[in-house]
Parts: sequence; structure tokens; C-alpha cells
Amino acid sequence: MVDETISLATRELSRELHRIGAVRFGSFTLKDGRESPFYLDLRILVSHPTTLARVGRALAKRADALNYDRIAGIPYAGLPIAVAMALVAQQPIVYPRKEAKDYGTKKAVEGEFASGETALVVDDVITSGGAKLEAIEQLRQVGLNVEDVLVVVDRSDPENNPITAAGFRLHSVLRIEPLLAALLDEGAIDRESHDRSRDFLTGKS
Repeated sequence: MVDETISLATRELSRELHRIGAVRFGSFTLKDGRESPFYLDLRILVSHPTTLARVGRALAKRADALNYDRIAGIPYAGLPIAVAMALVAQQPIVYPRKEAKDYGTKKAVEGEFASGETALVVDDVITSGGAKLEAIEQLRQVGLNVEDVLVVVDRSDPENNPITAAGFRLHSVLRIEPLLAALLDEGAIDRESHDRSRDFLTGKS
């Protein structure tokens, strides 16, 4: 039975991410040591240019109403995604380095910008938000303002989100719950995979 509350755009992008292996189901050890029944690997988008371009268009559309002067992609996964978005939105990119240079210009943030401009932080996925907050601090230290964070998939806890708690606005193309529901409704995953993933997200497993 088709769930009419799931938008066509959500269905299509969810199905495409699953098809290329960016959304996987099984047993995966996360960075914090927990075992998860699903895994989001959007780094694989670099090997699928058609899907990467589609994600770029979706991000640009989601950012239509946001105020920003530069797109700030977070290395490493967020950089190709930010480039795909920039090509659609025709907006310039900057990015905070993971390791500050100790030679040459010794820049902590690459790209052209002026102090006082607003950067829209872009990344692939948000769970805890720690990497985003570190990047935001780097951007602010060089004089850039940050108001909004935009991700492809939001799998964070909306009741306990450090991004919004720190006063920033969080936006996403997809939320994890509708993504899972779309895959179940489309027959891409079975009920067991869906329910195990939902239980993990709600802390029931």
C-alpha cells in the first residue's frame, strides 16, 4: 500500500541512495562502538555522478530561502556534495581544513571570502553534530558568520540536537525516518529491516 504522506521527491532520492549503496542494511559498527542495523555512506556519491548531481540539485533547492554568501563544505564527505550544489546554485565555496597548513599561506579556511560574509555549512549526514560545530568554529574564527547547517540526511535526535541547541538552524533534504518508510513502502527493504532500524533510532535496541 502506498503511503501518500511520503513525497515523490523523498521516494525517488531514497530509492536512488539505496540503489547505489549509500544506504545499507545489515550489521555495522559505528564510531561510538554501537552496532547499527543500517549504515549511511554518502562518500560513495563521488563514484555516481548522476546521483551526485541529483543531490546537488536537491540541496540547492532546499537552500533557496536561506541567506548565505558562500557554501562551506566540510571535508571530506561534504566537499563533493558542496561542489555539486554550488554548480547548480552558482554560489562560491570555501572549506575549513581538517589540518591547518603550517607552510605557505597557513590558511585554516580555503577559498576566497570576506570577513562578515555568511557561510552555509553543508555536509552529507548529521548524527551528533560534533564535526559541524568544529567546522563552524573554524569559520567564525576567520570572520565568517554561520546561521544555517544543511545536510543530505538528518539522522540526529530532534529532541537533543547540539546544532539547534547552539543557536544554529538545521535543514536537510531527507530525514532518516521518512527515508526508511519510503524504502519499505517501495519494497526496497523488508519490514524486519525497517523495524530494526527504527528501534535502533529510538533506543529500543
